[in-house]
Amino acid sequence: MGVLYIVATPIGNLEDITLRALRVLREVKLIAAEDTRTTAKLLARYGINTPMVSFFEHNELIRQDAILRALRTQDVALVSEAGTPTISDPGYRLVQAVIAQGVPIIPVPGPSAVVAAIAVSGLPTDSFLFLGFLPRRRAARQRRLATVCDQTSTLVCFESPHRLLAALQDVLEILGDRKMAAACELTKMYEEVWRGTVGGALAHFSQTRPRGEFTLVLAGAVGSGEPAWEETRVRRALGKLVQSGVSRRDAAARVAEVAHWARRDVYRLAAQEPICENAEEEGHAGAGCS
Repeated sequence: MGVLYIVATPIGNLEDITLRALRVLREVKLIAAEDTRTTAKLLARYGINTPMVSFFEHNELIRQDAILRALRTQDVALVSEAGTPTISDPGYRLVQAVIAQGVPIIPVPGPSAVVAAIAVSGLPTDSFLFLGFLPRRRAARQRRLATVCDQTSTLVCFESPHRLLAALQDVLEILGDRKMAAACELTKMYEEVWRGTVGGALAHFSQTRPRGEFTLVLAGAVGSGEPAWEETRVRRALGKLVQSGVSRRDAAARVAEVAHWARRDVYRLAAQEPICENAEEEGHAGAGCS
């Protein structure tokens, strides 16, 4: 019986590979690669001639049986196009099938865009939630963001350059203007780590064309020992801001930040009629309501 090695490979710079990974890639009898062209460049750089077979999202079910057969008598290495296999990459189902067959699985750790981005983000690293790629469609993306609105852990997700602005706009609407870092082209020649707020990132990348795949690191919801405001207090604060000329959207954003409420919930209140300035006037459409 063989062994399945889960081998992490560089996310950009080809020097970012461990000596152990190079040894394993030389010694196994077969490499299952998400992108054989990318892996071929890595193997050529280090003079490795191990045979490869493609293993990507649209053929993994077909290839799975062939890899399981190979594992009966020989060792196989699984590599993704970049970074650690199975992390938002094909391989999860293969790992499940290999476990079911009782075949040993050995990780060969190394580069990860998730860990690299968090490490340089300047945001808390003691607890984080990885969201993978955000959904392509706006409605689905907003629903996904809404599920993590109250998470106090740092949030990490992947995004493509052509959807970056739309994703940032949804983050701003659903999560608010919190601190963030946008890392792209990590370890490559044009590596960039932009740090600031979501609104600032939206303005920056509206002027500077996004290039390369992005890893977004977002601050978690503000954790505080202070309890969330009661609804009457939230309504009162909204009423005062709206009467002073602030738009309902902006008023909701300001109140949510200090009231320890999810922005979407405050906006829902702001969209309702009426909003009363005084708690005593709740439910009455009289003076002080707007």
